[in-house]
Amino acid sequence: MAETLAALRSLMASHSPPLDAVVVPSEDYHQSEYVSARDKRREFVSGFTGSAGLALITKNEARLWTDGRYFLQATQQLSDQWQLMRIGEDPSVDAWMSDNLPKEAAIGVDPWCVSVDTAQRWDRAFAKKQQKLVQTSTNLVDEVWKDRPPAEINPVIVHPLEFAGRSVAEKLKELREKLTNEKARGIVITALDEVAWLYNIRGSDVSYCPVVHAFAIVTLNRAFLYVDKRKVSSEVSSSMEENGIEVREYGAVSSDVALLASDLLDQDTGLNCGRNGVCGSDTCEEDENSIDLIWVDPASCCYALFSKLDAKKVLLQQSPLALAKALKNPVELNGLRKAHIRDGAAVVQYLVWLDKQMQEIYGASGYFLEGKGARKERLETMKLTEVTVSDKLEGFRASKENFRGLSFPTISSAGPNAAIIHYSPQAKTCAELDPDSIYLFDSGAQYLDGTTDITRTVHFGKPSAHEKTCYTSVLKGHIALGNARFPNGTNGHALDILARVPLWKYGLDYRHGTGHGIGSYLNVHEGPHLISFRPQARNVPLQVSMTVTDEPGYYEDGSFGIRLENVLVIKEADTEFNFGDKGYLSFEHITWAPYQIKLIDLSLLTPEEIEWVNTYHSKCREILAPYMDKYEMDWLMKATEPVSA
Repeated sequence: MAETLAALRSLMASHSPPLDAVVVPSEDYHQSEYVSARDKRREFVSGFTGSAGLALITKNEARLWTDGRYFLQATQQLSDQWQLMRIGEDPSVDAWMSDNLPKEAAIGVDPWCVSVDTAQRWDRAFAKKQQKLVQTSTNLVDEVWKDRPPAEINPVIVHPLEFAGRSVAEKLKELREKLTNEKARGIVITALDEVAWLYNIRGSDVSYCPVVHAFAIVTLNRAFLYVDKRKVSSEVSSSMEENGIEVREYGAVSSDVALLASDLLDQDTGLNCGRNGVCGSDTCEEDENSIDLIWVDPASCCYALFSKLDAKKVLLQQSPLALAKALKNPVELNGLRKAHIRDGAAVVQYLVWLDKQMQEIYGASGYFLEGKGARKERLETMKLTEVTVSDKLEGFRASKENFRGLSFPTISSAGPNAAIIHYSPQAKTCAELDPDSIYLFDSGAQYLDGTTDITRTVHFGKPSAHEKTCYTSVLKGHIALGNARFPNGTNGHALDILARVPLWKYGLDYRHGTGHGIGSYLNVHEGPHLISFRPQARNVPLQVSMTVTDEPGYYEDGSFGIRLENVLVIKEADTEFNFGDKGYLSFEHITWAPYQIKLIDLSLLTPEEIEWVNTYHSKCREILAPYMDKYEMDWLMKATEPVSA
């Protein structure tokens, strides 16, 4: 680590102009949350493995900013050469640079790895002391990363209409209508899941995310896919050709954005409108002159591509594909429901297996009974670790139809590790399961018909009264949010409080958002909506056919963590009245796995909450029964027995 920082500082000093600091973001050229191994530059320089964060290296300091999900993890992973900056508690990175770096300081960043939004925000902050953001011509981290993983050549795959639900032609037509409405003649699409969704393609360029490293440009007449052509099969080529999409090399996007800016990319068609049913009126010529903007999403487009455009003719606005992708079509919704049933079956089969193992190997009282573990002597080869059990869970999922892999690294966490919100166990350092401690597992899978994400928290011994109170408070918040009814136009910021109120009663809370969208065989975290205390949750209202998770939690550092998570689908609510003619919405649970009754303090639940748990558990029995053998079904029947206060 020290050598890496020294090598970077040497490059900073020899750079023209010399750099006072260099910023190393987490993101790749597409501003992705999850990136491929060769794009994990921030992890390489800092040693911090979380999915979110930003490193800043100055001449004599190294600081890392991350959010509340990762405070504990970062504290454990950063060496003493690094200082942790807690987002929301410490000064933001732009404020810190502006206040602490010298006047006229030069701050370097790879313009491909920073969004337009971020770069412009930094520029504004730097103006105060005439500091300047310097776009480096190469990535300085890549120059010192001697064993950087090579680029992989993974095939692009056509995502069949039977799973996609909408054709590429239909999606392109709708996109071009939106371009015309906004007086834009083209759009640069940089988010990997948006490219995959628009062109009905999938890939494996990023672990856990079935996406392809690719850009797209769509104009009123033409459409382009920028990808390493070695990944493109004849089937993919045919699909692209049928839909009028030209395949070009990945690196050609830079020069083509410049051509787009000067209106030369469409030149050989001889027209700028009139095709694809977008414009057919007598005012076409007049419209052609007024349609002159290039649409760019400031949150996902990198500064390098934006810099090639005429800023006065750029429409800086959220990509129209973000919302279109989030509004699931009936085929996608049907697929997601089916995928979650198979996934719930895998989770129950895992719990059945784990319950038996904990009793046999550790003498635990088990899933149903309360009692201290008998602490059996066991062979080293028999021990259960966070990694070995998570591998077993993956095995149960892998046996299910349409399984294509996990949707994120399984958070399999025992005891104090469960307090690390996004804990990722490693084979060499992970903990052994403990019959007298809480065990939290947050996991999901990629199926051809849908992406899943579920969290359950269990105890195989005797939970303390405090643990029960905390679990029950989390469950009450989970139920309250899932049962919410709200008018059209309501955003996730307004609903977030529902999941927290039961915890707030005890002076407890959690440092993460409560819900995120989920993809249809795409990214497990999907926007543009979310349920959160963060301001961006106000940006987009919740709408019918969106998916969103419901995942409150509570974490006690050094002791335990609790989280419960289901995926919900937003639907129209059948309310008695309709004040303001707004129309009201509600949620449908599509995740099926029991909550552990042993961890619930039933005296804290209202009669309505008890009725909800019993109804949900009854549905679990009914829906999962076809996947269970007799032993598993007996276990599930017992786990879902009706309860009363």
